[in-house]
Amino acid sequence: MMKDLSELGKGVAAQHGWPAAKAFKTWKTDEAAGAILTRKALDILRVMPKSLDRSALTGAYAVHLLRDWDAPLQVVAGRLRVEGGDAFVEPLSCVDKLKGAEGWSGDCNHLWIMIGSQIVDIALFRAAYSAEGSAQLAHFVNLQFGSGKALYVDDWRLARRRGLSYEPVYVLGADEVTAIMADAYHAGEALARRPCRR
Repeated sequence: MMKDLSELGKGVAAQHGWPAAKAFKTWKTDEAAGAILTRKALDILRVMPKSLDRSALTGAYAVHLLRDWDAPLQVVAGRLRVEGGDAFVEPLSCVDKLKGAEGWSGDCNHLWIMIGSQIVDIALFRAAYSAEGSAQLAHFVNLQFGSGKALYVDDWRLARRRGLSYEPVYVLGADEVTAIMADAYHAGEALARRPCRR
């Protein structure tokens, strides 16, 4: 597990080089960045089926963000714990695509985006409001945030204090993110091809 921004930066460097790691670690968010994150999250949530799993949703969001935004974001795999318990009991659907990668640990249950110390999680609320998350996650989200939320953005350390412990173990490469994103679009196309019921 990568315990701090310095260790996470080393993971970024291993995948994308030291210039990318430096840009990642020195990133400072602002209101304009927050507006882009929210707008593009709503774009993805509107078009992706609710049945889409959390890793494919995150991959699609990352690619959508990077199409016209030059931000040093990274897609990270790891564990998400809620007040000490696992947020998800089901494994990531993308595990088969990541097996065998150097630095990969199978002890992962979630995928999210990080930009510097900022956690950006498009899958948290959708999973919590569905059967995909654990009962503990559903209870925590409903108690802390209520219903109808779309995107979770927070400082890594502050999230832990709130009871959400994001524990990164692997930084995805560009090809891995693209492969996961493809799953999302294939799922969307399959849904679009289903015959309409009258």
